Amino acid sequence: MPLFFTKKEVFQWLKEGKKTIDVRKGKPFRGEFAVFQAGPHTLRLRIVRRETGKLAEIVRPDNFRLVVPSALVVDEAIGYLQGLYVAYEGVFTAYHIAQSKG
Repeated sequence: MPLFFTKKEVFQWLKEGKKTIDVRKGKPFRGEFAVFQAGPHTLRLRIVRRETGKLAEIVRPDNFRLVVPSALVVDEAIGYLQGLYVAYEGVFTAYHIAQSKG
């Protein structure tokens, strides 16, 4: 079960269900659930699907608001992620997540 550290803002988006796609650098982790942590707070969410590829391939006009809810355009969402992963040019994984029922 992957453990992902997040900013408070991102944690809140996940908790409220505004963010349903979490993008991380690297190849996909195994597991049916992911744990997100911001400070002492944790959230366990079910992974329903994974996508891998370059950032511009997995953050698209049809899904960018599910990745970065505050973004107004695709480039803003990609810029937000590039700010987190400065100078990283490799593969990214998009984890499509859903609220856990258990």
